[in-house]
Amino acid sequence: MINRSLTKLALVLASTAAMAFTHAEEIRMNVVSFTPKTAAVSDGFVRFIDAINAEFDGELELNWRGGPEIMDPFRMADAVRNGSMDMAMMSPSYYAGLVPSSPSSNISLKTYEEINATGYFDRMTEIHAERGLTYLGEIPATDVKFYIFLKDEVTDHTELQGKRIRVFPTVLPFVRGLGAEPLVLPIGEIYTAMERGVIEGFVQGNLGWAEQYEDVVNYYITPAIYRAGFNVIVNPRAWSELPEDLQTRVQTFLREELAPQLDRGWQPIIDQGNQEVADAGFQEIRLSDEAAADYQTIALDAAWDHLATKIDPELAAELKAMLVD
Repeated sequence: MINRSLTKLALVLASTAAMAFTHAEEIRMNVVSFTPKTAAVSDGFVRFIDAINAEFDGELELNWRGGPEIMDPFRMADAVRNGSMDMAMMSPSYYAGLVPSSPSSNISLKTYEEINATGYFDRMTEIHAERGLTYLGEIPATDVKFYIFLKDEVTDHTELQGKRIRVFPTVLPFVRGLGAEPLVLPIGEIYTAMERGVIEGFVQGNLGWAEQYEDVVNYYITPAIYRAGFNVIVNPRAWSELPEDLQTRVQTFLREELAPQLDRGWQPIIDQGNQEVADAGFQEIRLSDEAAADYQTIALDAAWDHLATKIDPELAAELKAMLVD
């Protein structure tokens, strides 16, 4: 009887120890995003976090701490590099000062799978490593594109010359190529700048914000430009705490399985954004076929020409071949 009790106790203790060991082995990473959790554009981040935590339950947990309320978005990449944050979900243009070639992924009209087939994401892994960052991959949003929103009507893109347009860094060369005056501002300052006449328009996607700008926006120009995609960057020391096998499985899962799913999952959010634009009464300024072709050419050529002044021209040509040619 005593032996049976001891045996049962031993089994319970062994099971408890095994559970404790398993729990101790789970690695937790703190994550920030350049947008708030509640922003429409964060939908892909929600799906990314949930999918990683479900797929690697017991091995890796991503703790999404928040967005700009936690940290200045333009400082997040540095925080990841110096180890004060483990991981960040970033707009590529927000850390171009640290990785000058990072905005290249936006300067394209290709889908995620077309880009992945070129080896672009492997090349970006090498480039980020040279800058002290681990590049996990992309949360793609190919169909989330960008428009110029205006208060006053224009009939052609040539009439944008001299107008003050809010930009984020990636689209600055394009707006300058149109002859307008680009001004880099955080998203949170757009409304006030429009209201006060500091800017006459801005470049933005059309996800979940239109009703907030009804007083200051009346028009938007089509066609849209570029593609959206958000980089997942990790602190190398934090990444090295994962066993090599887990590193490989996480990266492969994101790049080969999850990212294509995420890329195809934006349509409900896009439809909602388009409906909000319509409900807000914004009117489309549709460029003629000839003007639209010129507009798109300026968008791509100006951005790539500019990037070639910021990085090795041979690297710029290499990346352009993957993303455009």
